[in-house]
Amino acid sequence: MRSLLTLVLAVVLAAPVFSPSAAEAAEWTIDAAHSNVGFKVRHMMVSWTRGSFGKVEGAVTYDPGNPSSLAVAVTIDVASIDTENKKRDEHLRSADFFDVENHPTMTFKSSTAKAGDDGSISLVGTLTIKGVSKEVTLAVESMSEVMTDPWGNTKVGTSATLKLDRKDFGLTWNKTLDGGGVVVGDEVRIAIDVELNQKKAE
Repeated sequence: MRSLLTLVLAVVLAAPVFSPSAAEAAEWTIDAAHSNVGFKVRHMMVSWTRGSFGKVEGAVTYDPGNPSSLAVAVTIDVASIDTENKKRDEHLRSADFFDVENHPTMTFKSSTAKAGDDGSISLVGTLTIKGVSKEVTLAVESMSEVMTDPWGNTKVGTSATLKLDRKDFGLTWNKTLDGGGVVVGDEVRIAIDVELNQKKAE
């Protein structure tokens, strides 16, 4: 009897561990009408110029019971940049900056996600801007509670931040000021607010 019990325990302990949360990860899509990818950068060393990208789409895999399951693939239409100044936006679309004609989109694809004790997530992935790809880490706030809207859509949302050096992505245009300093700062601060819709079964 003892030998049989020992055999059963050995089989159980040797068996692969099944994670229900991994199986329950659902597919989500970005609700562009309720999401925003914003940024700000120093202007002439004295103030912040802000802008956003109006066209964002992507797919997300996420299990609310397992924050580390978060996986993201996002595409941003660079021509949708808006800083509330037409002349400046045209300059940003030009070859001096994003070169939209040759690089119409920027992308982010995550590789790993690590959840903190407070529910926040460090989301590591590859950001590609102007044909240059770099590994970055998004600081993602804890995801909201899952909600159902009046039309039966299942939703969840969060915010994320990122700091980067624009020169790392080939965005090097600048002018030196007579009194010292430059027109455009190198550090770009990105703030993302995103609302997700769970993909419905077909």
